[in-house]
Amino acid sequence: MSKKRLCIATDTNCCFSKEEIEANELKVLSMEFLIDGKIYKEGIDLTHEEFYHFLENDVNVSTSQPTPFALQEFFDEILKEYEEVVYIPMSSGLSKACENAIIFAQDYNGKVQVVNNRRISVTQKASVMMAVKLKEQGKSASEIKKILEDDQYNSTIYITMETMKYLVKGGRCTPAAAAAGKLLKLKPILKIYGDKLDKYEIFNRTIVKAKQTMIEAMKNDFNTRFKEFYDNGEMELYIAHTNNAHQAEIFKEEVEQAFPGIKINVIDELSLVVSCHIGPGSLALGSARRIK
Repeated sequence: MSKKRLCIATDTNCCFSKEEIEANELKVLSMEFLIDGKIYKEGIDLTHEEFYHFLENDVNVSTSQPTPFALQEFFDEILKEYEEVVYIPMSSGLSKACENAIIFAQDYNGKVQVVNNRRISVTQKASVMMAVKLKEQGKSASEIKKILEDDQYNSTIYITMETMKYLVKGGRCTPAAAAAGKLLKLKPILKIYGDKLDKYEIFNRTIVKAKQTMIEAMKNDFNTRFKEFYDNGEMELYIAHTNNAHQAEIFKEEVEQAFPGIKINVIDELSLVVSCHIGPGSLALGSARRIK
């Protein structure tokens, strides 16, 4: 039996549904989490509902990188069916999982191309869907890798958080700053651009103001560093959340009014890796270039 030409693979940070995985013939590596001393695999023995239950009950939750054995097993299974694979993991700046995959892929003589285009969650998902499109156009694994990596900085995610509690746990915020934020009822806005998950420069006291700040920040991106792509109709928007679907639906309507004519993609949950650092209750507005 002859092998299929090319497989597009990623990890569970993209939050693809089973239907999306099947429709696009994707292979997905489950991310691992260390929860109260036990390893769980996302989508296998850990659902999003279970994850947030652990998080909200102050169980010790942290991310765990895929082991070399898990990567080998993943790639070997794919290559039984396909001649080559494009693997699009989470950003190297947020985890060493990408770097490890790049090193490990060297053992496969070019059959495994690992893309480091510095994205996670909804923008990483956009990269995977672009890879699917490029595959349909007949591009090789190495060609897809180059196209995606050349486009790596043409995306942004803004996130409004409900609490700074989880930033403190992850060492990204001091307890004193978190206590002051709680007292003043501040809602910090984070920004994911390239390798970094950083504080955006504005803090807000209400969710209404926070949502407007994210919209204005995205408008500024479209009028500055993404202007060429925006003017060419190449930018898309993404609404995401962490266990906050109802508010995300409301936010989607507000974004549609603010950006008429731009495609607003289906609402997704932010990846559980991001959720570890920001906790439940967040809302996010992301954008990424759609290569024509």
